Amino acid sequence: MGAIFQSPGKTVIAGVGLLVIMLVAVGALYPGAGARAGEHMWWAFVMRWLHVVSGVMWVGLLWYFNFVQTPSMAKIPDEQKPAVSKVIAPAALFWFRWAALATVITGLNVAGMNGYLGAALSLSKGFHAIGIGMWIALIMAVNVWFIIWPNQKKALGIVTVPAEEKAAAAKLAGLVSRINMMLSIPMLFCMVAQQNAGM
Repeated sequence: MGAIFQSPGKTVIAGVGLLVIMLVAVGALYPGAGARAGEHMWWAFVMRWLHVVSGVMWVGLLWYFNFVQTPSMAKIPDEQKPAVSKVIAPAALFWFRWAALATVITGLNVAGMNGYLGAALSLSKGFHAIGIGMWIALIMAVNVWFIIWPNQKKALGIVTVPAEEKAAAAKLAGLVSRINMMLSIPMLFCMVAQQNAGM
């Protein structure tokens, strides 16, 4: 049993296995409940679930950077900072940027599969909240891939630049990360509001 918890990959596989067991058990207890595997409704649900999982990873890491890693760096002795900047931060940024992309792709798929992609992106009546949320998420993803990540590569020394450019890159990446954190609040509200308030 302990082997399951030895790596994140094994733990995720175990979590998916547990989910399958739960779904089979619910299906056995309540035959006919919910969509059948392979049906459009089932795939739309799976895509929404993947969207939520990706979004949790993305926003979770965004908030980790802003509430934990960045504020803690000033408290870490200089000789220990490379452990963060050379090991932890690059790994976290890998998952951060790919979770951002996965969130956008799965979100667009959810909207397309449920027939409201065009209405949401054009902010049509009845789709204001989800549309605004989608546009905010797209802006945030662009920030991740085209501002935060290129500047973090300089700040972390993945790309070699002069010291003054490195400092400027760290400052810009930090500022845009804070902007994304601010944007995540109305974005998450819009995502929930559409489903629960129909704005």
